[in-house]
Amino acid sequence: MNPRTVILGAGPAGLGAAFQITRRSLGPVTILEQNTAPGGSAGSFVVEGVNVDYGSHRLHPACDRRILRDLKELLGDDLLLRPRHGRIRLQGRWLRFPLEPLDLLLHLPPAFTAGAALDIVRRHFTRKPREDTYASVLERGLGGTISRRFFFPYARKIWGVEPEMLSAVQAHRRVSLNSPAKMLRKIAAVIPGLQSPGSNRYYYPRHGYGEISEKLADAIRQADGDLKFRARVTSLERAWPDWRVHYERSGDACVIECARVWSTLPITTLARCLPDRPAEILDAARRIEFRSLILIYLVLEQDRFSEFDAHYFPEEDVPLTRVSEPKNYGAVSQPAGITVLCGELVCTPNADCWSATDQQLGEAMLDWLSAAGIPVKAPLRRVVTRRIPQAYPLYLHGFEQYFDMIDAWVAGHDALLTFGRQGLYAHEYLHHALHQGYSAADCLHAGGVFDQARWTTFRKSFEHHVVED
Repeated sequence: MNPRTVILGAGPAGLGAAFQITRRSLGPVTILEQNTAPGGSAGSFVVEGVNVDYGSHRLHPACDRRILRDLKELLGDDLLLRPRHGRIRLQGRWLRFPLEPLDLLLHLPPAFTAGAALDIVRRHFTRKPREDTYASVLERGLGGTISRRFFFPYARKIWGVEPEMLSAVQAHRRVSLNSPAKMLRKIAAVIPGLQSPGSNRYYYPRHGYGEISEKLADAIRQADGDLKFRARVTSLERAWPDWRVHYERSGDACVIECARVWSTLPITTLARCLPDRPAEILDAARRIEFRSLILIYLVLEQDRFSEFDAHYFPEEDVPLTRVSEPKNYGAVSQPAGITVLCGELVCTPNADCWSATDQQLGEAMLDWLSAAGIPVKAPLRRVVTRRIPQAYPLYLHGFEQYFDMIDAWVAGHDALLTFGRQGLYAHEYLHHALHQGYSAADCLHAGGVFDQARWTTFRKSFEHHVVED
C-alpha cells in the first residue's frame, strides 16, 4: 500500500493537517491546490505595495493553545497582538465595536435602547414557537428590537432570504451574542478590572493574514511535504487498496495514487468527484447552497482613510456588509501616500453585480460610502476586485437532512475524510479550521491506522465552534 496522504485544498484546514503529519513523520503528504498560493480565503496578496486580505480577518485569542504556540514559533515577531478598533453604523449613528458601555449610553438611539430594555422584560412572558428558526431563536433570546433593527437586516444582506427561512443552526453558530446575558458580559469585558486575557484583542501577522498560511506551507516543504499549485481535482477513483486522484495541472491530465484522501473541498464538489454517485446524493448536493462574495479594493492616494480597522453596515440602505483598511490591521505605515479600502458585497453569481466591471463596482462603493457619511475625498488611483463563489454556507431551514445525507455517503468510503470550513459546510474562523486539521492528524497513527472513533468524537466537538464577534 502507498502510505501517501493526499490532501485536497491548501486552506488552513489542509495546511494544518499536512503540517502535523510531516512534523510527526506519519508518511509522505501531497497537497493539491487549484490556486497559485496557499491560504484560500485566508490568504493575502499585494495591491500597490499594500498587503491585503480576502476580506477582514483576525486570529482570535481563543485559538487552541497548541496551535497558537506553533504559530508564534513560525511567525516570531511578525505575529502582532493588536487592539480591536472598529465601529458599527446603526440608524445613522456610529457605535464603537467591540461595544463599550459609555459609548452605548451616549450614541445608541434612545428609542432603540428603550425598546431593547422593554424586550428583556417581555421575553419572560413569550411562548416558545412550535418550530425554531434563525428568527425565532434571536427574537426569543434578544427580543424584537435588536433582532429586527440589527440582526434581521444584516441577515437579509448576507443570506439573501428572510430570517424566517434560515435554520436555527444559523443563529447558534453565527451569532455568539444571542442572549442579553451574553451581550452584557461582552460589553462588560472592556471595563478595567473585568477584562479577560486577550479581551478585545486579536493576533495579526505583520505582512497580512496570508502570512500564517505561507509559513505553514514553508514548514511543510522543509519537512519534505509536496505542495502542487494550479492543480484542479477532477475525479477520485478507488483502486483497492489505494485511491487514485485525477487532476489537471497546466493543461495536463495527471494522476496520483495514495493510501488516503483528505478533502477540504466543498462537500458538494467532493461528492461530484466520487464514482457511482446515487441520484439522491446529486439531488442533495444541488440543495446545498453557498453565498458568494465580491471584494472591492479601492486604492486611495492618502496615508490613511480613518483610524478604524473595520466599519460594519448592518442596515440595508448600504449594500456593503463591511469595509476594512488593511494597513490599520498590521499597524504599518508603508507604503507612504497609499492606502486600500476593502469593501465586502455578498451576493449570488447570477446577480448583476457579479458581472459588473471593476470600475462599476468601484464607483458604486464610492457612492455607498458617501451615503453612509464617510465619503472618499482622496484621489482614487485604482480599483481591484476578487470574487469568491462559495464564501458562506447558506443554512436554509431544513438543510440538515441534505448535508447529513451527503456526509454519511462520503463517510462510507474507506480512507476518505472531509473536513474544514467547506468540507463540513461550517461557519468557522481560521483557528477552527486549523483545529480540524490538527485533529485529523491526531487520529492518524504510525503504520497508517486511522482512529475513526476518535475522529467521531472530534466531529461532535466541532459542532460547538461559534463565530465570535
